Amino acid sequence: MTSEPGFASRYEKVFDPKMLERLRRSFRGMNRWMLLIWRTGLGWSTDLWPAGFGRLMVIEHVGRKSGAAYRTPVNFTRCGPDTYCLAGFGPRTDWYRNVLAQPDIAIWLPDGRWTAAAVDVSDSSERLPLMRRVLIDSGFASRSVGLNPKVASDETLAAATDSYRLLRITPVEREDAPIGPGDLAWIWWPLGLAFLAGSWFGRRGR
Repeated sequence: MTSEPGFASRYEKVFDPKMLERLRRSFRGMNRWMLLIWRTGLGWSTDLWPAGFGRLMVIEHVGRKSGAAYRTPVNFTRCGPDTYCLAGFGPRTDWYRNVLAQPDIAIWLPDGRWTAAAVDVSDSSERLPLMRRVLIDSGFASRSVGLNPKVASDETLAAATDSYRLLRITPVEREDAPIGPGDLAWIWWPLGLAFLAGSWFGRRGR
């Protein structure tokens, strides 16, 4: 498989348990930064360069055991009124299991917050083309582990994503929510004032 277009030899290493754990830790760290982008009101910027940074949304879900609220950034693609996303670490992915247990969720798209309904469509006849679209819209994420969904054959893509789970998320109603991702947008006011004050004192000092 490693000689096929769209597949690099390093992708095979992803299935090593130690590498999987390193990747999980790495993505957890990146997710904190991605979530911070949304919380500071810059979620719209994640859709500026899909080919590079990928398309991102935030899923708000409830812990199946704890009942606690969680927010998880994921890559997605749009197909008609629906959005599709992947659980790349397979059926044991925590946020995926939470969504299966409580499919009435909320999502933050670049155009706002929506209540939504999630359905696992991993067994859909359209799985492969939808999987390809999500991976293409993940930008650097899929290519960074050695998979290029733009040129990979159907056989290569199917084998490489065999354990992935595919979710269809249907937005139900848009909300004007004062809190959630965007709850730290106020930080730009003091930062802006500090910048203006620094510029003013800097000019006076000269």
